[in-house]
Amino acid sequence: MKLTIAKSIAGRLYFLSFIATLLTACGEASREVVAPATDTKVAAKPALTVTTTTPQLRDWPQTLQASGNIAAWQEAVIGAEISNYRITEVHANVGDVVKKGQVLARIAPETVESEVVEMRATVAEAAATLAEAKANHERARQLTEKGFYSAQQNTQTRTAADTALARLDAARARLQTAELRRSKATVLASDDGIISARSATVGTLAQPGQELFRLIRGGRLEWRAEVTAAELARLKPGQAATLESPNGESVPGVVRVVAPTVDPQTRNALVYVDLPAPSTTSATAAGRVSAGMFARGEFRLGQSPALTLPQSAVLLREGFAYVFRVEGDKVAQTKIATGRRNGEHVEVVGLDAKTRVVASGVGFLADGDTVRIVPAQP
Repeated sequence: MKLTIAKSIAGRLYFLSFIATLLTACGEASREVVAPATDTKVAAKPALTVTTTTPQLRDWPQTLQASGNIAAWQEAVIGAEISNYRITEVHANVGDVVKKGQVLARIAPETVESEVVEMRATVAEAAATLAEAKANHERARQLTEKGFYSAQQNTQTRTAADTALARLDAARARLQTAELRRSKATVLASDDGIISARSATVGTLAQPGQELFRLIRGGRLEWRAEVTAAELARLKPGQAATLESPNGESVPGVVRVVAPTVDPQTRNALVYVDLPAPSTTSATAAGRVSAGMFARGEFRLGQSPALTLPQSAVLLREGFAYVFRVEGDKVAQTKIATGRRNGEHVEVVGLDAKTRVVASGVGFLADGDTVRIVPAQP
């Protein structure tokens, strides 16, 4: 009986020893498996490969932004100078480039021509009357000298001759007026330019003061830019300007005059900028802008130095501009202010000229990231 109990106890002890050995082995295996995962978690993040640059000092133009309407430099209103005559021909349309003296329309000349013929007959009659009056006066003068005519009769014949001369002068003046009216039966261009509007229609009667055509003199357009009162003092005649046409092309211009007054309602002033003359094949300035368009542009005020960086080195985030300074193998996000832009470069403010910054790929970086610097590609 005692032997049986001893065996039972020994068996249990052996089983417990086996279990303990098994648990120890499992714990060691577990530690071996967990160790690599722990090592992976604490490993350093791989470095991002970047190139660096430093701000460059450049001589950049100073500009002033503005906007305004494009209008004709001067417009001439062309109408008929005689009234109640029918228009028979129209030779010009909107957009036509015309020369000074070119025929734009014709008015029926029959009535005016008949007036000219009538006035010529009146002149001839007055001339004949004058010749007769002069002859009578000459005979009266001779007879007065011989005593056959009294002085009063001589005076009467002289007065008759003077009256006939006055009537002849009046008839000649009326003839000249009729010939002038006949010449006005042709509507001519008052200057070189471009037809911007036409109301003349064949068959209508010309009326006094009626506009038949509107002409942009010389085809010249101007940009009427609006600037504030504070900006007005920075502009003067002769300065260069550039405006952007609706199709994206740049149109050069020159400041002709700066308005001497400021609008009391808007507190803005107008600056008149001459635009290039139209080409021989286009009726608009350089073929790119037309009267009535709204355009934006800028005035060039001179040159000034600017500390610049490539646009790829500047990160815009949440309405602010940042660069990433390189400090050893890490980067530090730095807030800056930006100014003028010229092509792919931007002016930076608040950055030292010797500071090394990441040149591109800034959108993939965060403050404190580790980086690997490589030389920039030539």
